[in-house]
Amino acid sequence: MKGEKSFRSVAKDAKRRLKSGFWEDCEAELHTELARAREAGVSESRAARYFTDKIALRVAGGDDEAFYARVRAMLLAEGEVSDAIGRLTDRAYYDTLSYEEKQRYTLNLSERYLRALERFRRECEFESL
Repeated sequence: MKGEKSFRSVAKDAKRRLKSGFWEDCEAELHTELARAREAGVSESRAARYFTDKIALRVAGGDDEAFYARVRAMLLAEGEVSDAIGRLTDRAYYDTLSYEEKQRYTLNLSERYLRALERFRRECEFESL
C-alpha cells in the first residue's frame, strides 16, 4: 500500500526519537499540561488521554497530519460545512476511479474527516485552558 513504511525506517525513526530526547520532552510536556488541566478543573485522566493521543499522532505523522491540517484550516476558516467531503475530495484522482472505487474512496474520506473533526474538537477544548 501507498505510504506504508518499512520495518527498517520505523526502527530508524524510533532510534532517532530516543537519541533526540523526544520521550523525555513528551513526559515533561505531559506533566505540564496535566498541571494546567488540574488548575482549570478538567479531569486529569481525560486530559492525560488527550495528550497521549496527541503524542501518538506526532509519532505517526505522515499523510494523516497533512489531511488534518487541511481539515483544521477549513474548520477554522468556515466552521463545519455541509459539503466538507466534497471540498476535501481530490477531484483529479477521483475522476480516474471506477464506480466502486469512488464509493470506497468517499467512505474512507468520510471516516478520515470524522476522525479529524473529533480531534479538532478535542484540541479546541484543551487549547482553551
